[in-house]
Amino acid sequence: MKIYLNEVEMTVKEGTTSFNLRDLIKKEAQVVVLNGFIIREDVPLKEDDRIVFITKGEIPDREELESLLVSRHTPRVHQKVKKAFVGIAGLGGLGSNVAVALARMGIGKLVLVDYDIVEPSNLNRQHYFLKHIGMKKTEALKEIISEITPFVEIETKDIYLDENNIKESFKDVDIVVEAFDKPTCKAELVNTVLSKLPSKYIVAASGMAGYFSNNTIRTKRIRDRFYLVGDEVSEAKPGCGLMAPRVSIAASHQANTVLRIILEEYEI
Repeated sequence: MKIYLNEVEMTVKEGTTSFNLRDLIKKEAQVVVLNGFIIREDVPLKEDDRIVFITKGEIPDREELESLLVSRHTPRVHQKVKKAFVGIAGLGGLGSNVAVALARMGIGKLVLVDYDIVEPSNLNRQHYFLKHIGMKKTEALKEIISEITPFVEIETKDIYLDENNIKESFKDVDIVVEAFDKPTCKAELVNTVLSKLPSKYIVAASGMAGYFSNNTIRTKRIRDRFYLVGDEVSEAKPGCGLMAPRVSIAASHQANTVLRIILEEYEI
């Protein structure tokens, strides 16, 4: 019977159970993950099951690390995710959080684009730390992702995106994430991707300011290759700032939309 141990195919006898195999392979493991779920009672293994054994506190070698990082994924998702290439335009509250979410799910490659540096007011909602103040956002985020997983390939571009360089910056990606603050920049990116990069999907955002209801942030499919996240109303302006909770909710909507596109789940 064929199963996958740490994402590697192997053959076991019919009737082999999860704990039988653990005792043979890694008896000291306290965590047994079967098809993305931690089990606490022994169960028989079935054809094509995926199983991972984890010893708490043990730092795995590089060969084993990737399979452990994705052990809680839904089965057969990682094979598609690790082949995907995503571009992120803007590395602020949306972009930095989207990048980290995609890295945690094992995305194959990211291109991170921003011209700015980290400053103190960014820390209320952006995925940076005190030590990053004064660093380029591209380099700071690349460092953060490397500390989560070494398997994501990172390309950085320290540029201000405009109609003259958008096409070149994202010509090789599968999906573009729009994560700008300025409405004019958002519109320029969306229009350029849709008109000049006809095979690319774009996931944009509009409206996540303040501390309004969580449930007003939604994902909409505007057209075949264009998705929009937000409430489309709550603009950041004097008296209505940007704060971590709603920005993070919108960023998670964007990251999950990217995942659904990768898995060819195009409807909302």
